[in-house]
Amino acid sequence: MAKIALPDLSALAVPGAEIAVRVTPRASRNGLVVEGAAIKVLVTVVPEDGRANRAVVELLAEALGVAKSRLTLIRGATARDKVFRLA
Repeated sequence: MAKIALPDLSALAVPGAEIAVRVTPRASRNGLVVEGAAIKVLVTVVPEDGRANRAVVELLAEALGVAKSRLTLIRGATARDKVFRLA
């Protein structure tokens, strides 16, 4: 499987930063799209049992250049609009 080209979001990787994203589950491909200040995360998995949330954390952590364990979902566990805090 080919590696996905993700935008460089390392400038946002500040401890304590809150990062708002809009998630599209069941997308045709995985990826991140930055449109102005909005970050859209596309994941191919279904939103069941937290699978989509885990996929979002993986993609976001890779784009930020941080470990997955540093991201905490603080709002939107079952919504498309989510807010993560970086530890």
